[in-house]
Amino acid sequence: MNIDPTRRQAARAALTLDDEALLKACEVDYFIASGPGGQHRNTTASGVRLTHAPTELSVTATERRSQSQNKDTAVRRLREGLQALTFVPKVRKATRPTAGSKRRRLDAKRRTSEKKSARGGKDGW
Repeated sequence: MNIDPTRRQAARAALTLDDEALLKACEVDYFIASGPGGQHRNTTASGVRLTHAPTELSVTATERRSQSQNKDTAVRRLREGLQALTFVPKVRKATRPTAGSKRRRLDAKRRTSEKKSARGGKDGW
């Protein structure tokens, strides 16, 4: 996953903020969450969507019937997403098998071949 360095830097900066400052840096949308939960959930705007513009990261929370509980869940998810954006994978180096491992592999193949050909049988099988 190749992430733009400015986006990674913005995610690091956002992680240093407390919850209120992080919410101020986000665009907060409230919407009517669908699904199970009864009449109360279906008639109130309890779903919360947070969009962090500098990192273009968007999270939603619709599990609870309470808007404040969903907002807390969305902030937690946003922090998890920002944390994932700051991850820098190690650079992998291509390796080659050693001469000894090549020799051992070829010896094992030769022994297996000799064992199978020694079985004999009808028509050489």
